[in-house]
Amino acid sequence: MNNKHLNELFEFLSIPSISAQSEYKKDIKQACLWLEKKLKKLDFEVDIIKTKGQPLIYAERFLNKEFPTVLVYGHYDVQSPDPLEEWSSNPFKPEVRSGNIYARGASDDKGQLFTWIAATEDLGEKCELNLKFIIEGEEEVGSENFDDFVHDNKALLSADICVISDSHAISPTQPLISYGLRGIAYFEVSVETMPKDVHSGIYGGNVANPAIILSQIISKMKSEDGKININGIYKDVRKLTGHERALLSKLPFGEKEVLKETGAIDVLGESGFSVHERAGARPALDVNGIWAGYTLEGQKTIIPGAAHAKISMRLVPDQDPYEIEKNFRKFVSDSTPAYAKSKVKTLSLNKPVIMDIKNSYFKKAEKALTKVFGSKPIYELSGGTIGAASAIKNILGIDSILMGYGLPDDGLHSPNEKLSLEMFEKGINANKIFLFG
Repeated sequence: MNNKHLNELFEFLSIPSISAQSEYKKDIKQACLWLEKKLKKLDFEVDIIKTKGQPLIYAERFLNKEFPTVLVYGHYDVQSPDPLEEWSSNPFKPEVRSGNIYARGASDDKGQLFTWIAATEDLGEKCELNLKFIIEGEEEVGSENFDDFVHDNKALLSADICVISDSHAISPTQPLISYGLRGIAYFEVSVETMPKDVHSGIYGGNVANPAIILSQIISKMKSEDGKININGIYKDVRKLTGHERALLSKLPFGEKEVLKETGAIDVLGESGFSVHERAGARPALDVNGIWAGYTLEGQKTIIPGAAHAKISMRLVPDQDPYEIEKNFRKFVSDSTPAYAKSKVKTLSLNKPVIMDIKNSYFKKAEKALTKVFGSKPIYELSGGTIGAASAIKNILGIDSILMGYGLPDDGLHSPNEKLSLEMFEKGINANKIFLFG
């Protein structure tokens, strides 16, 4: 392990660049300056670009006009580390335990992004590709300004291929390439029956409870067989080809793994489809949070005036998130009784994306991963969402190769997030082969 790379990653991880909370604005700036300084040392021309939200980092280095150009995407922002009491160490004081780096952002995405920076540094001018980096600071809040930037800077971001390391391998010996990502339609739904909370003894039985109404609306969204009941939800869902089914069947991931990784009591989902299909090729609807009334310790007997929920739908090719948004709003409106008011706030909309795996750069990635990991990568349709990959494909027309160096148990967005030292080193080595050979 190169101690210089590890020490620099620790510096990067020590910056609490939490994009969702305004109190970390100075830390966001510090992360940008850190990246600017590091990339300039590697002879990149670097710009910190302002957006309506968090800044973007753009860097480019052209070694030879005859070389192809690779665009490297990553993000420097991280999720909040809450709840802090569940961490075994300070989330912004990285440390190594049992062969893993523990810190917020270790796997998502600072550690994985840094594998490309480190590979670039190790190769120096031996690199046989021109490189561009686009590193955003809003991935964890839905990449709100990324699409506009890409749309306005098509020439600047032009490239032959994009590479993204913001996912995972199956194991330290089995690499994975994701060739598709689900999109997302994310909403906050509010139901109000009164302008304030009222006494449940005096008024109980005579006024409507918005928490119950909201629960009833939510219960109508899915059937017992796992079907989503939003109008038109399945209209544009892309059907898998026979070749894709064969690829997905190679994934060593089934009900047993779902139970092991989540601790769930049972595996439930849309009937008639496999775990692989439900995870990446079928849409999903989930309640991400729900709140109303009094939720602190002890008693407070009230009927809340309003109730709220955050609800997301993961979308698959070729679904349109804007059409889904329209139909979701109508569903909530039609399901709201006359004695209540409902409101839907859109939090984010990202299109699903699918790549052309016949692109020659996928073969180049296969070669690099096979040499380092000792086995050929398996292809998957990922259930996750990377809004930037959608913009890069749908606006720039560039395919992205998702070469993941995390592991399934890295604890993304959770306490004690980690990145394996072995995977960190393998990621750097695979990237060097991709960039050199």
